[in-house]
Amino acid sequence: DYDAPLSEAGEYTPKYHLLRDLLSQFNMPALHYKEAYEAAIMYQHLSLWDALSFTEPFKSLKPVNMENLPVNNGNGQSYGYTLYETTITSGGPLKSGDNVRDRALVFVDRSYIGLFKRQNLELVVPDGKLQGRRTLSLLVENCGRVHQGRDLDKQHKLVGDILLNNIPLRDFTIYSLDMKPSFIDLYQAPWKTLPENPSFPGFFVGRLFAYGYPSDTFVKLPGWEKGVVFINGFNLGRYWSIGPQQTLYLPGPFLNSGINQVIVFEEQEGDYEVHFEDTPDLGMAADIQ
Repeated sequence: DYDAPLSEAGEYTPKYHLLRDLLSQFNMPALHYKEAYEAAIMYQHLSLWDALSFTEPFKSLKPVNMENLPVNNGNGQSYGYTLYETTITSGGPLKSGDNVRDRALVFVDRSYIGLFKRQNLELVVPDGKLQGRRTLSLLVENCGRVHQGRDLDKQHKLVGDILLNNIPLRDFTIYSLDMKPSFIDLYQAPWKTLPENPSFPGFFVGRLFAYGYPSDTFVKLPGWEKGVVFINGFNLGRYWSIGPQQTLYLPGPFLNSGINQVIVFEEQEGDYEVHFEDTPDLGMAADIQ
């Protein structure tokens, strides 16, 4: 579909022969050395809820999808997470229909109760111990976009009503969490020493030490579940324990000689260490029995 050197049947194309002739004129450059650095130990923690003060919320009667949020000079939000919060006064069945794009962690008074995804469109909100107002939060993630076909203009986040006891929820406070470097003012955020049982979702900070001229490496997060990695304020990428990919490529030029800041945003659970390997782990495409 994209004029590759080999056809879909594995046949050589004119482009293949042209590329072969061109590349044969040059010597192959040496490969870059890869380094396995010591693990970065997380030593500080910032709850997502404490980080909300660093973004300006938007209020809306109904849910607004991320692309239409009044952020980024009116251009909306393209990637990352969006947090929707509203007030409820009872428990009962909570239904998303097909209006959550693509996943949503659901919280009541900031305690996790379940997950919305394509295979799970209904949850039960437990009744409160005391009748009264509680905060329902939905942390919705855009898992990615296609670059062709009918879903090219597919909208993300909440694209329609969420029903509690078959009644549409209203009066939302919406936070755009696009995970840009400017999202958190690191020098003003109320970071705390990592507790024994930190709250999730949350941000975790540690240090990577690289001496001399830093080399390329691969970030690996065994024991972590799902989230985003930042190196020296740069959004390196997302990770997910289900794989298949288990490492993120970290180019040496992203690192400083000496101390480097490592921040992990984790949705649900973490091991509090970030590993750096000298080989990639792309996992298996399929588990063949």
